[in-house]
Amino acid sequence: MSYIAGQYDVAVIGAGHAGIEAALACARMGLKTIIFAINLDTVGNMPCNPSIGGTGKGHLVREIDALGGEMGKAADKTFLQSKMLNRGKGPAVYSIRVQSDRRKYQEYMKQTLEQQENLHVKQAEIINIGFDDKKVKSVTTHIGATYHVKAAIIASGTFLKGKVIIGDVGYESGPDGLFPARELSGCLLEQGVKLMRFKTGTPSRVLASSLDFDAMEVQKGDDKIQPFSFDTIDVGENVVDCYVTYTNQNTHKVIMDNIHRSPLYSGVIEGVGPRYCPSIEDKVMRFKDKERHQIFIEPMGLNTEEMYVQGMSSSLPEDVQIAMLKTIKGLENVVVTRTAYAIEYDCVDATQLYPTLEFKEIEGLYGAGQFNGSSGYEEAACQGLIAGINAALKIKGEEPLILGRNTSYIGTLIDDLVTKGTKEPYRMMTSRSEYRLLLRQDNADQRMMPIGHKIGLVSDERYENMLKKQEMIKNEIERLESVTVAPSKELNDMLEQINTTKITTGFKLMELLKRPEVTYEMLEIVDKQRPNLPESVKEQVEITAKYEGYIKRQLAQVEAFKKLENKKLPEDVDYMSIQGLRIEARQKLNAIRPVSLGQASRITGVSPADIAVLVIYLEQWSRKNKE
Repeated sequence: MSYIAGQYDVAVIGAGHAGIEAALACARMGLKTIIFAINLDTVGNMPCNPSIGGTGKGHLVREIDALGGEMGKAADKTFLQSKMLNRGKGPAVYSIRVQSDRRKYQEYMKQTLEQQENLHVKQAEIINIGFDDKKVKSVTTHIGATYHVKAAIIASGTFLKGKVIIGDVGYESGPDGLFPARELSGCLLEQGVKLMRFKTGTPSRVLASSLDFDAMEVQKGDDKIQPFSFDTIDVGENVVDCYVTYTNQNTHKVIMDNIHRSPLYSGVIEGVGPRYCPSIEDKVMRFKDKERHQIFIEPMGLNTEEMYVQGMSSSLPEDVQIAMLKTIKGLENVVVTRTAYAIEYDCVDATQLYPTLEFKEIEGLYGAGQFNGSSGYEEAACQGLIAGINAALKIKGEEPLILGRNTSYIGTLIDDLVTKGTKEPYRMMTSRSEYRLLLRQDNADQRMMPIGHKIGLVSDERYENMLKKQEMIKNEIERLESVTVAPSKELNDMLEQINTTKITTGFKLMELLKRPEVTYEMLEIVDKQRPNLPESVKEQVEITAKYEGYIKRQLAQVEAFKKLENKKLPEDVDYMSIQGLRIEARQKLNAIRPVSLGQASRITGVSPADIAVLVIYLEQWSRKNKE
């Protein structure tokens, strides 16, 4: 028997990285919200590597922060080591990555949820979602408590029918030995939701005292730390080192000799794994000519001796795992505290969702994170934020938030998932965006804060600070364009030293700054009137100068993109009846039901000729409706 336990606007199912952002967004936008976790001690858990950011992912964290999310603040408060990746490449791919203290991150997030107004945190497994004519009306826990709600956000991570696999051993489990969510999948299937089976892997944890760090390469953090959050003033400092070591031919031999015992190759594992984060046995099999693979040894926290062996995810039997680890330099006497495992879980085909992350066929039901087929904490968090925002906006009767590919990496990620779908766990990379130079992590505040401010997640004060920063950038660019410097020995000596052409006539400071070899700081020797500006302003001034032509070109591409995106398609189009569309295009368009011509053009199987047919159809439809 169940009983009525309460009434809420929104129920969030799962308190991982997606669930946290979803619940906070709803509550901060004034909705009475409840968030459920199977175990409250694992709120914000990092079952894989306790790190935040990295290539492409750091962009997501910056955008989450600028929209009013929490992940960037939490990462800044709990990091052990911070590094800016890709410094040797262009600013479009600069990405912050931090190694976090796993337990402190969890504590920060749990307390943030507990202290949030309008939010109730509850330990329970949701086994059923109640519907009334394909509309969400309630959620029910495993102990019979039913909560009436107007919307539900599923952020189940890897818990849905989770199964851990190590060698020939398989058992029902969530990550880190937690209970799985066994029944919710059946409820969704009854509603006609199409589920898929994905897999991810987690490497071993090992005891620090059993490792020889002197035999490994040390990796230091940055001397000058750049925070994730645009609000962080006290940036903290690096307190640990990370280490690099490598597999070798002996490691590969152990794996090859035992590959028949791998559930990946014996058929035991059914789920599809991530292409860009394969297990070590998969790497060795796929890249047989490669003599070694990089392995990172990274700490789990300050108050634990456990170290994380990044790059060695595996589902091989435990005895094989130990044997292969002991072949690696620095790990000869390794003591394993947690055995690596693969985990299979149910997730949804995200083409069943609108770009708002609401199900097309079930009103008030939203999906976020690994439930939508993505991988990674950052990918999960940004989807949770958007799902939470849109659930709140819908309940409040306001227009939904749909981020375009031209506005953000978040928009790119969601568009990829709901338009193209994915056949493997989706990971964000900078190469997925057509507008990388515009969507840098350094300008995420200028791109996203106006949106966050409009919906109520960014305060007036924070928004005003961003506008002041924008004004400083504009004024400094104008100043550099107007100031002329004369040739001087001091300036030409500096130019000669950095291997760029000397000047013989007056030169605008902006023209000098456009040279690849010249930095903003170098110009200080001849720029005597420069204002005292924050580092973030200097950085954007320099990027604007050096990449002006490329930026203008991408802005022109964005304008062309907007024309297609602004041509909205009616919700009730019967694509099967439109003459001139190929059969495949009709089927794909009917299944995806794109919101615009732009989205339609990105559907696999829809050709430019099909788009031309849709343009004519739209013109006829518009004319008919006007009449």
